[in-house]
Amino acid sequence: MRWSSAAKASAVKINEKASREKILTLESMNPLVKALEYAVRGPIVHKAGEIEKELRKGIKKPFTEVIKANIGDAHAMGQRPITFLRQVVALCTYPNLLDSPSFPEDAKKRARRILQGCGGNSLGSYTASPGINCIREDVASYIERRDGGVPADPDNIYLTTGASDGITTILKILVSGGGKSRTGVMIPIPQYPLYSAAISDLDAIQVNYYLDEENCWALDVNELRRSLKEAKAYCNPKVLCIINPGNPTGQVQNRKSAEDVIHFAWEEKLFLLADEILYEMGPEYYNNVELASFHSTSKGYMGECGYRGGYMEVLNLHPEIKGQLVKLLSVRLCPPVSGQAAMDVVVNPPIPGEESYSQFIKEKESVLNNLAKKAKLTEDMFNKIPGMHCNPLQGAMYAFPRIFIPSKAIEEAKIHKMAPDMFYCMKLLEETGICVVPGSGFGQREGSYHFRMTILPPAEKLKILLEKMKDFHIKFLEKYA
Repeated sequence: MRWSSAAKASAVKINEKASREKILTLESMNPLVKALEYAVRGPIVHKAGEIEKELRKGIKKPFTEVIKANIGDAHAMGQRPITFLRQVVALCTYPNLLDSPSFPEDAKKRARRILQGCGGNSLGSYTASPGINCIREDVASYIERRDGGVPADPDNIYLTTGASDGITTILKILVSGGGKSRTGVMIPIPQYPLYSAAISDLDAIQVNYYLDEENCWALDVNELRRSLKEAKAYCNPKVLCIINPGNPTGQVQNRKSAEDVIHFAWEEKLFLLADEILYEMGPEYYNNVELASFHSTSKGYMGECGYRGGYMEVLNLHPEIKGQLVKLLSVRLCPPVSGQAAMDVVVNPPIPGEESYSQFIKEKESVLNNLAKKAKLTEDMFNKIPGMHCNPLQGAMYAFPRIFIPSKAIEEAKIHKMAPDMFYCMKLLEETGICVVPGSGFGQREGSYHFRMTILPPAEKLKILLEKMKDFHIKFLEKYA
């Protein structure tokens, strides 16, 4: 197409005008999104990406690679996938393999069952919004086994895009009101920033309660009462979130704490978001406490983060609210179907007598034993470093050590308009190539400083990483003493 001079001039004017007047700007965008923060993939991770680019260009650094210890991405850190899970998902993805003698019969059996629940026997079809029915049945059976034989109802199970999808979906339904009647959501500090980000996105009110660092990050019901009482002056607290095992802290709450929390939620009429088990506390609680609990393929021995498989069990919902939940879930059509298949293997693994059982148990125990060894290694190393303290790592895959930062470093951080622990973590990244997340991204008591790092790197690499951190920390203290 040949344009006249006049047409070209007109097009240039239109393009100039279009480039000058953007509809979407920082001023016109949704302010709730602008206010949202997610430290796990925040500024320090962007800086790590820039350093990686510089290394690829041949720019010399005191290190040869960036070690991203900021996120619990098991397979990216070298953890081997569980063979049986991958076999079942492979068979579901490419059913022609069902004729292959290379795959065990117990994997084929599960794959056939999942495919029968899919439209056209294909993972490429949409499923019902709550997920494939046979997988929801398998989840219910898994919960029943976990809870010592107490029946679970598949109609209370909703498959999700990882646990995060379930958490944000429930929060969407719970948030309402304005001003002092706006929904308050009680979250532990330190907390996983998904919660603070979702609360900000929904324009709800974040209500902090503090875990007791001096007592291995224990949850104290008296602290819950303090937090609730203060919050009632400025919002309507109606949600209580429990993160267990702790993220970023890595602790596991004991039975008494769990029971105290459930009683507190029942007493104060709070909707509970947790992974705790209600049934041992009697029908007064488990027939009345409104509870959503979550699980996913990402963590534990599976580490299948990329499949984004998960589920939530929602108990004691008002029947009309249950309909509203299904309506909300239908907007997203359905969770990733391959993730649903992966979740099925998590809740329906090989059992004794099946062909794959021996290999499955061996691989599972190997992952868990390695995590236990690395947790102890990390804890012991940090507690040998002057000016650093780390509570026992009982669960999850993170350490959250407390670090001493000298006043001189705090003053320099102010000059750079950084939180002191962000300043510390930036220096660590620039001098060693180790990327961790400052504690200020998770919340912490005023005047205390921490960082979160994953313990997932292979043991030998983890030892090197910890030695580098030790050397850096000692030099940092000497420089700013």
